Amino acid sequence: MNSNRLPPSGARLVYSTASGRLCPDCGQPKGTCRCGARRPAASTVAGPVRVARETQGRGGKAVSVVSGLGLAAAELEALARELKQRCGSGGRVIDGRIEIQGEHRDALLAELGRRGIVAKRAGG
Repeated sequence: MNSNRLPPSGARLVYSTASGRLCPDCGQPKGTCRCGARRPAASTVAGPVRVARETQGRGGKAVSVVSGLGLAAAELEALARELKQRCGSGGRVIDGRIEIQGEHRDALLAELGRRGIVAKRAGG
């Protein structure tokens, strides 16, 4: 095998035995990558993050619930505040979950993804 072989067209090299992990954007080693500073840092989330819709116990009114974040109380409050502003809606933090009033699952998934948090839509 030829060790100097280039990846196929359209493929990105993410690891090199000479320099280790490479940035997928610029191709530089992670330690010397400058474009990584512009990218939002991935969150240190504990478990699977789920975004669900609940109506039970609310008189038929829907709330979007973000669960599984595993953040400290202050971080959870700050994230809830920003998500509420993004959705233009009220909400609260209760039992380690963020509840946003109304059906905002798509907007919440997009915003969490933009922040580097991998979240999945839960329920129907």
